[in-house]
Amino acid sequence: MGGQKVSQIHSGGCQCGAVRFRIAGALKDSSICHCRMCQKAFGAYYAPLVSTRAAELTWTRGAPKRFQSSNHVQRGFCENCGTPLTYEAADGIAVAAGAFDDPASVPPTIQYGIEGKLPFVDHLHELPAWQTMDDIEAAPFLADIVSHQHPDHDTDGWPKEG
Repeated sequence: MGGQKVSQIHSGGCQCGAVRFRIAGALKDSSICHCRMCQKAFGAYYAPLVSTRAAELTWTRGAPKRFQSSNHVQRGFCENCGTPLTYEAADGIAVAAGAFDDPASVPPTIQYGIEGKLPFVDHLHELPAWQTMDDIEAAPFLADIVSHQHPDHDTDGWPKEG
């Protein structure tokens, strides 16, 4: 490529597909935040976030609704399905790692807010583990489940017609 810089492209969106984004550029800062505010915003033990500071974030379908979670931070989410999407502060916007079409492409490199870290988080990998269909006898409805979730790629429209 003779010294030409190739931009990385990442895409993603919410569970229902009403909000989609594209990020052009290198993503360097992927983190997990354990603070209580992030736990509540994600309804989870921690929040996986990817900074967009060195890249260009574009909303390609819809836009997040925002909640002012503190005097310094807004949290973006899909107002249709509730998917957490952003952490927005004076130093930039971070996007929820799980909202990326390929979340494995943005592994965390640092942890923040460890004062709120729940004591069992470091031991989650020690728990018994099952694949979804391994539990078919206890949850027979899984055999014919039909997902209404947006696929992990851009689409011309959503929901699908027909």
